[in-house]
Amino acid sequence: MSQVFEGYERQYCDLSANLSRKCTSAGVFEGELKKQKLSEIKAGLDEADTLIRKMDLEARSFPPNIKGMLLAKLREYKTDLNNLKNEAKRITSVNANQAARNELEDSGIADAMMVSADQRGRLLMSTERLNQSTDRIKESRRTMLETEELGVSILQDLHQQRQALLHAHSALNGVDDNIGRSKKILTAMSRRMNRNKWIIGSLISALVLAILLILYFKLTH
Repeated sequence: MSQVFEGYERQYCDLSANLSRKCTSAGVFEGELKKQKLSEIKAGLDEADTLIRKMDLEARSFPPNIKGMLLAKLREYKTDLNNLKNEAKRITSVNANQAARNELEDSGIADAMMVSADQRGRLLMSTERLNQSTDRIKESRRTMLETEELGVSILQDLHQQRQALLHAHSALNGVDDNIGRSKKILTAMSRRMNRNKWIIGSLISALVLAILLILYFKLTH
């Protein structure tokens, strides 16, 4: 949840509590003092409407999962604001003063205040539960981001290992090629050596034969 939304939320809760107190006290006033209180209540209701609109715009800028929870909060706040508006309308009606006195005698106002306090208690509890849900979503999102970062790191390590294996494979292919060329060179050298041996052997045999022929002719003549 953004700090902007939370700031609007705190302002609205403070303003709602203040308006509730003013509505309760304005019902027993008369004359100019009552007009002043009603004027303050009207200004407060306008400010509350503005805060509700700002929270609505801020909430709709969030992802769907968080936006749903924030809009649920807003519905509670809108209900609370409508109750305050209805209470203000009741006070400004023609018979508001007499009705207020009758309700005081019948303990009606006390019951209404108890109902309003109970409703605000439920509203605060709902807000607390939504805040807890938001915290859990933030924690889940943080865990998801950490998991994603770990996955990216593992993929990078695997890519580096793959590159190293490809490089090693290329090096082995180069070694195989060098071994193949060396084998061919050694084979050719072996063939030349064998050929040279036959040539030398033939020359030696020819020389020996020539010497024997020379000796034979000398001995016979």
